[in-house]
Formats: sequence, C-alpha cells, structure tokens
Amino acid sequence: MQQFMLKLDRALTRRRWLVLGVWLVVLAVSLPFALKQSEHLTGGGFGVPGSQSEQVAQLAKDDFGGAGHARLGAVLIVEPDAAKPDVRAALDRVRAAARAAADVDLAPGAFAKAVSQIGEPTIIVALATTVDDVKSTDVANDLRERLGIGGSGSSGPITTHLIGQGALWAGLQEVSKKSLAEAEGIGFPIVLLILLAVFGSFAAAALPLALGLVSVLITGGAIYWLSRVTDMSVFVTNMASMVGIGVAVDYSLFVLARYREEVHAGLSPERARGIAMATSGVAVTFSGLTVMASLAGLFLIQSTSLRSMALGAIVVVAVAVLAAATLLPVLIRFFGHRAYTRGRVFSVLHVASRNRSRRRPGSTNPDAPPAPGFWESWTARVSRRPGLSAVLAGVLLLALAAPALNLQTEDGALRQFAKTDETRVGFEAAAKVTGPGASSALKVIVPVDQVRAARATLAGDHEIARVAKAVPSQDGRTALLLATPRHDGESAAAKEAVERLRDQLPTAKIGGNAAGLHDFDALVSGSMWKIVLFVLGLSFVVLLVLLRSVVLPIKAVVMNLLSVGAAYGVLTLVFGTVDTITPPLILAVVFGLSMDYEVFLLTRIRERYAATGDTRRAVTEGLASSARTITSAALIMASVFMVFVFTGVPSIRQLGLGNAVAILVDATIVRLVLVPASMELLGKWNWWLPEPLARILPRTSFEEAPARA
Repeated sequence: MQQFMLKLDRALTRRRWLVLGVWLVVLAVSLPFALKQSEHLTGGGFGVPGSQSEQVAQLAKDDFGGAGHARLGAVLIVEPDAAKPDVRAALDRVRAAARAAADVDLAPGAFAKAVSQIGEPTIIVALATTVDDVKSTDVANDLRERLGIGGSGSSGPITTHLIGQGALWAGLQEVSKKSLAEAEGIGFPIVLLILLAVFGSFAAAALPLALGLVSVLITGGAIYWLSRVTDMSVFVTNMASMVGIGVAVDYSLFVLARYREEVHAGLSPERARGIAMATSGVAVTFSGLTVMASLAGLFLIQSTSLRSMALGAIVVVAVAVLAAATLLPVLIRFFGHRAYTRGRVFSVLHVASRNRSRRRPGSTNPDAPPAPGFWESWTARVSRRPGLSAVLAGVLLLALAAPALNLQTEDGALRQFAKTDETRVGFEAAAKVTGPGASSALKVIVPVDQVRAARATLAGDHEIARVAKAVPSQDGRTALLLATPRHDGESAAAKEAVERLRDQLPTAKIGGNAAGLHDFDALVSGSMWKIVLFVLGLSFVVLLVLLRSVVLPIKAVVMNLLSVGAAYGVLTLVFGTVDTITPPLILAVVFGLSMDYEVFLLTRIRERYAATGDTRRAVTEGLASSARTITSAALIMASVFMVFVFTGVPSIRQLGLGNAVAILVDATIVRLVLVPASMELLGKWNWWLPEPLARILPRTSFEEAPARA
C-alpha cells in the first residue's frame, strides 16, 4: 500500500493540472445539485417491513380505497381584529391551492363547513389526498409554496398552517435546510480559527478547510441524485455535513501535519510529501475505509431512514478519503513553501513563545538543556502512578456513563420543531379544536364478524377518545375501524395503547402513526445487539492486524465502549429522553472515528517499541509525536459536532452532543490517561500475540517511512 501511494504521488505530480481540473469540474457539476439536495428528501423510511403497521398501511391502500390515503388539513388562526372578508379570502386561497395542486382536493363538504366557522379563532379545512403518508410530503411541499406558508402566509391577522403527517415532514425539510446552512456558516469559521492556531499559516489552514468544503458540496450533489432513485431521510444532509466537515478536515490535517514535520526535519518538500502520503496518507485511507465499514453496520437494521443516513455519511467519508489522497498532494505542491512555513505574524509569536519555554523554569543559564515537552512530561507523570491514573480515569468515565442505565428513547416528527415554529403552532391550534390525537388515528383491521367486539374493546380503552363507523373492505371480509387516541400519535400513552390493544385483539391488525412509531422503537432496540457485535468485531480485527497484538485491541474496544457510554450518560442528563435513532448512530460513528486516533497513536507507539523494545519509551515517544495532531483533530471534530448542537433539530442536536462528548472523552481521558497508564501496567503483555496468529497475520506499517521515499 505504501508503494502504491508513492507511485500515486509521482503520478499526481506529473498530471497535477489534469487532477486539479477534474476536481474543479466535479465540484462545478455538483454545486447546483448540492444547493437543492433537500428537495426530494422524504420523511418516510421509518416503516418496519413485516410489522403490523406496515401490513395495515398496505391493506388500507389495497382493500379500503381512500381510507388508506394520507390526510392533510389547512389551519387558519384568526386574530380578533381580522375582518370577515379577509377570512373568506384566506379560505378562497386554500380552495384555489387545493384545486391547483396535484393529488389533493377539498374533502366533501369541507369548504362549506369551514365557511360556517368564520368568526371562530381557529378554522380547519380538511384536505383529501390520493397518495400515502410518504408521498404526501411532496403534496404538502407544493401546498406550502402555493399558500406562502413560512412567508406571506404566516404573518398578519390571519396565519395559514398545514397539518397532517406529510405536512410534518415537509416542515421538517425546511427546518433542516435552514439549520444546515446556519451550522455550516458557523462551523467553517470555527475550524479555520483552530487550524490557524495549529499551523500558524493562513495558506496551510486553508488546505484542510478547502477539502472539507469540497467533500460536503460533492456529497450534497450525490445526495440529490440518490434521493431521486431511493428514499433518503430529511436528516441525511445534516448527518453528511456533520461527519463530512470533521472527517475531511481531520484527514487532511493528519497528512499535512506529517508533511510539515518531515520538511522541518530537513527533508526536501518532494521527499516530505512522498513520506507523508506513504505514511499518514495510507493511515487516512485505511481509517476512512474503517469508518465506512463501521457505518455500514447500520444496514443491519431494516430501516430506510437509518440506512439512508449511513449512506450519506459513507459517501462523504469516501469523498474525503479520495480528496486527501489525490487533491491534497496537488494543492500542497501548488502552495509551495506556504504549506509548511508560518506567516509573518505567527512566526513572531512562535519565536517569542519558544524563547520563553526553552529554558527550564528558574534557570538563568542559556546553555541549560531545554525542558521536556509537555507530552513527555505528561506521559512521565501518568507512568509514575499508572494504577492510580487508570483508576481515576475509569471512575470518571463510569460516572459519566452511569445515567445511561436509565436511558429512554422516543421518536416522532412533531417534537422536532421549536414551540414557536409555524408547523407546531398549526398542529397545536388544531389539537385544541379536534383533540390531540385527531390527526393520528389508530387503524384497526378486523374480520367483519368481529367488528362489534373490537369496537367495544376499543371504546373501553382509557386512551381511546372515539371510534369511527366501520368501513368494510372491497371484498367484504374485513373492516377498518379508526380509533382516535386522547394524546397525539407520538406520545408514550398512544404507543402504550397500541401494545395493550394488540394483546387484547389478537386477531386484529393495528396500524397508524402511533403503531408505526411503536414498531420502529421495537426494531431499533431489538437490533442494537447486532450493531454492537459488528462494530466491536470490526474494531478488534482491524487493530489485531495493525498492531499484531491481542491485548491492545481488546483494551481499545473496552475503552471505546466507555467513551460511548459516557456519551449516552451525558445525553440522558441533558435531554432526559433521546431520539430512537440516536444510540445506534452514535455507536457506529464514534467507533468509526475513534479508529482514526487509535490507528495514528498506537501504530506510532508500536513502531517505537519495535525500535527500542522499551514500552515506556515507546509510549512516551509515540504520544509526543502524535498527541498534538490528535488533540487538534479531535478539537476540530468536537467543535463541528457542537455547532450542530446549537443549530439543529432535537435529534441532530442529540447526535452532535453525543458525538462531541465521545470524541473529547476519547481524545483526552482515554488517549492521554488510560492508554499510557494501561500500557505501563501491562508492560510486555501489550504485545502478546499467539504464535499461530503471528504466522498468518500480515505485517503492516503506516508510520514507518519506506526506504524508497
């Protein structure tokens, strides 16, 4: 792999203009599609194949005609000072929009009923569609645009809102789009400031930032086209951007830092670039493949939403790896000395700081040997009391993870909106008139001879507010009962009613919004063990091959679990209840990203151990040579994640906070305390490898520069 990377570097040097031109063309082609990447994203993908809720949805569509179609509604909130002619004009606009839009029209008698409500503070106009809940998102988007919702239709004495499942996801598309733009607008400047502090050069800082921007934009274009051929969740853009910015910047940071290190050690820029690509470049490629494999573990859950989010993250990591391997070396050559020298201002500051730190504290002798570096001193302190260091770090991690024992999950779209968002305002206004569960009725399909008994069971349940008249199927064998819950379909009470009624009505099939969410919760919680086994096994095998040790991979897996547990614990403390999709996403992302730091740190330590045979010295030298880059990379990654904590919808905020906590814990408590302390305690046992395995495992070396470089 190292020889391949050297050949690639030489080929890139010879054809640098062609390489740069290809990337510019791909970027130019992707840009217009990236700007509209959210247009075809869907709120669907939370269905569970084979579940009762999916069966009911299909039966309602096939056997009950319009009963299986999605329902929407326009909600007019009228201020006391609104004139009646203006209210009538607003109703006329709703009627005109419904007639002009495809797949939707006024429900029978809906307009006349709405007109009769003029004078009331809230007017609801029922809209009938000819599509299911998933496709109703496109209908809702069309209606939002025609009614000016979010613009002129959402201001003045009469505000218009849209309700229904499709309206929820259409509104969430808009919120996600705005929060993504805000997050990227804040995130890139923060990353630039950190890179300036790391490199002391605007030119050098611009390189990782450029790769991050390129990766996110190209992935945005890819998401647009993927969403045209398959269902992609509305959250995929935030997921891809969150992971993409951090990963692309981190990967280019690792390569650029190694390049600058070799140049400052006295090598020519050409040789330094070759060594950087043959060492850190290979490690970046391998780490990226590992991250993608870890994210692929989410495909073990039969959920379109989770799989689409995993796919978006995999695509952006793939683009980031490709950019770090091909575009970055070309840009380094074009930037010349600016890629490895400090700017004038930063040079002055660096010299002043170095002059202050060269002497030992209290020394006035200019010839006194320089004091040990921070990382050498830190490792020495940890190694002097490894047992105490390990215990304190372990106790802290367990304390952070303890609240996760009470981790509770929930899902749904309505609670993703702020209380002041127009979509939520519309739903809550409608709920005051019709009841919270009116827009999320349970759909109960029973044999026609059991309708009376089923109706009595439903009416007798304390969560059911009312039961509509039974609708017979086209073949007359079954009937559909619509049961309206007292709480909205995303509430715990409605989901508990689903579970309770399924026990009481074993011959019935129960679907609807609450049933679908209940089935999705059960799917994810019941599949977590698959993802855990997958990522644990993947991490162990990868580190076993890289480190040629059985002990170190086991230790790394345990430490990663502690990092994830700490993230879950903090989420429980901050949010109380977390979104259903958050735990599996954090597990896959954190295990994948932590492999970056694991690979860069432990392969450096292994190389030093092979050269010296001294574990303490290997840890000290390996940590000293990689800790600054690792902590800088972790700070960038955590900063990007934290930006989404303050700009995203709740599920994205939870994902950002969980990932940020896990990455910071991994890069500080784990890498700087637990790793050196545990390696000091284990001594030569760190490198234990049974002879049969030693014979069959390949010999790998990422950080040792090949002779041909």
